[in-house]
Amino acid sequence: MEKRRLGRTGHESSLVILGGAAFAACSTGEAETAFYEALEMGVNHLDIAPRYGDAEKIVGPCIPSVRKNLFVGCKTAEITADAVRSDLETSLTRLGCDYLNLYQAHGVTDLEDLDNRADALETIIKIKEEGITQYAGITGHDVGAPRAHLEALKRYDLDTVMFPIYPRLWSDQTYREDAEKLLSYCEKNDVGVQIIKSIAREPWGANIPSHRCWYKPETEERLIDQGVRFALSTPGVTAIASVGDLMLLPSVLKAAENFSPMNENERRKAIEQSSDNQIIFPISEHFRRD
Repeated sequence: MEKRRLGRTGHESSLVILGGAAFAACSTGEAETAFYEALEMGVNHLDIAPRYGDAEKIVGPCIPSVRKNLFVGCKTAEITADAVRSDLETSLTRLGCDYLNLYQAHGVTDLEDLDNRADALETIIKIKEEGITQYAGITGHDVGAPRAHLEALKRYDLDTVMFPIYPRLWSDQTYREDAEKLLSYCEKNDVGVQIIKSIAREPWGANIPSHRCWYKPETEERLIDQGVRFALSTPGVTAIASVGDLMLLPSVLKAAENFSPMNENERRKAIEQSSDNQIIFPISEHFRRD
């Protein structure tokens, strides 16, 4: 699998980042099989978080034996300094690590949210200075994420960002313009860019979910391939996080393994073909019942 430099971290990341959300509710056996198969295909980067159910507990035992070859990125959604520290210690213990390669503020979706995370982000920077994490970053869903992340990069010494890109979302002019501004800033300042939701299709709506994703993902091989290629062909993107359902992981890995850049005509067609789909955001619309 092709590798790309994750900005100033210097890490040569596989095109696919193994998304920990997929391990939230699987068996130990399923997790081990998927984890090691992904590594055999060239994946060298893990993204995981305490809010992904039991993922840290399930995947943790797999990490020590491959730690020196695995870039471990973790996240915290906590707001206060003490809570961030507590989250960090719990994650380190569960993952069997004495340090992280990347520690990120999890799910920063808009400017108001960014303001509320000031203590958390300052604490993450201190954790970086202490050497408990090598690098610091920010992640977020929703249409306001690119704008919030751009502002975060101006306020804090962050090394990476993680936000959504998929064809239907890219057709939204405001979102695309905000994302392009963020990508431009990242390129100029050597910030690594990680992408989520590359194979998102639309909300589940009244349909009963058939996959372990809060949104309806693409399931046809050609559309999975299209989503992966679209995201990875977006200028400035380093890598994509795999989908939150283990059943779809092999298809995402295959698409990345066979990756070839999309030309502008192919990108336009991908956007046109998704025009009838509803954008999966705002994320709050999908969790009213929780």
